[in-house]
Amino acid sequence: MTLDMLPQSRTRFDDWAQTLLDAPLARDGDAPSLQRQLHTRLRMAILGGRLLPGSRLPGTRALAQSLGISRNTVTSAYEQLAAEGFLHPDRQGTKVAALSRPATPARKAHAPVAADRVTRLQRSRPRGDSTAALRPGIPALSHFPLAAWRRTLDRTLRHAGPATLGYGAPAGEPALRASIARHLAIARGVRCEADQVIITEGAQEALSLCVRLLSNPGDTAWIEEPGYRGARAAMHGGDLRILPMRVDADGIVATREDWRTQPPRLVYATPSHQYPAGAVLTIARRLALIDAARTHGAWIIEDDYDSEFRHAGEPIVAMQGLVEDAPVLYVGTFSKTMFPALRLGFIVLPQALMVDMAQPLSELLRGGHRHEQLALAEFIESGQFARHLGRMRRLYRERQLGLREALGLHLDVPHEILGGHSGLHLTVRLPAAYPDERIATDARQHGMAPDPLSGFAMCRGVEDNGLVLGYGNTSAELFEPLVRRLSQVAREATGT
Repeated sequence: MTLDMLPQSRTRFDDWAQTLLDAPLARDGDAPSLQRQLHTRLRMAILGGRLLPGSRLPGTRALAQSLGISRNTVTSAYEQLAAEGFLHPDRQGTKVAALSRPATPARKAHAPVAADRVTRLQRSRPRGDSTAALRPGIPALSHFPLAAWRRTLDRTLRHAGPATLGYGAPAGEPALRASIARHLAIARGVRCEADQVIITEGAQEALSLCVRLLSNPGDTAWIEEPGYRGARAAMHGGDLRILPMRVDADGIVATREDWRTQPPRLVYATPSHQYPAGAVLTIARRLALIDAARTHGAWIIEDDYDSEFRHAGEPIVAMQGLVEDAPVLYVGTFSKTMFPALRLGFIVLPQALMVDMAQPLSELLRGGHRHEQLALAEFIESGQFARHLGRMRRLYRERQLGLREALGLHLDVPHEILGGHSGLHLTVRLPAAYPDERIATDARQHGMAPDPLSGFAMCRGVEDNGLVLGYGNTSAELFEPLVRRLSQVAREATGT
């Protein structure tokens, strides 16, 4: 029924009004306002086709009397619907506007679909929460000096002023960029000035930004195999052709034949502590990689995600600082040295790129987290950051030794511990008879969240079967019972 065919009697009009609105308007205290209810009912009647385009609505007085509500309520509902384009008022009254209708089954429409690059993203295994035992990538959250950080942040908020509530410099707060440059020069041997440091929202944005700035769709990118899934996601997001490059005990393997037959535009590597296998890229391979990248016009993305935590010997110097003007973009994050929720990372761009990148960076970045950036700059300059790192190095050194000892004593299935003495995780390789994905899934039922090694490989081989065990956020006294339970889970996965 349309309003052009309204019955003449008052009673029949009242019945029509209530039928059109589906049900009487609710008047209890928990219900939305009468104006909101009337607006919603009329809107649904129009969208559902019960009020056709061109139909004339009753006057506000008549509808108000029929529904037992105030005229102002009806008037406000009509005005809102007119503002949204559902109604069209004119001198003769108010009509239903002409609307485009969704395609019906008789007129089959093309359903919107996601971009192809989205379908190439590998689904990650469900993760436990940050407190789950043996979860990789989580630092010792309970050991972070939260009180000191809160005081630093409070001082920043008191003294920053209202100007810092606006957009910041696209590349980040100058104070933080300068602090990072000074820290990297001392701690990591990185060659850079403050203007080369670009602040990002974590390492993942840094990787995506590298892809956007330095590659075109269809370009070739090399990534480590097995390797960090976030790097793979960033490369897929740029529609790059990804080639997994096998990693051995000395890091990523890239031969002259590889450079000749499938030269990359980008090379992603974790040279100081390969993720997840733990290898350290040898100096010979580092220099060869830099030389080949220069020859072939490629860029190396050096992800230095947890190199601050070296537990044996001297720190491994960053590849970026080995030679002058190396074609290396150095990526870092504070997720491991501070805490993941901070969401601050950075890129150190080669000086040769700075002129060409100034304008693109100003368009791609907006400058946010200003108070956190300023607080972090003070945290670094005051020495609190260095003291925190020192405490964490000692803690993680003890935890890694404890986990190694527990694995040696209580993991009574065949295994091999990979990698050196760095970072926040150990990787255990298992025979193929022990399915790592099933073991990792079953371990979740016991409060553990190890990652299956096979999940880090694009082309899985027998050597990619194992578990990545995080010890950063797990107390050392728990390692023995956890490893015993993990050993039991592994045996049960094989039926033994």
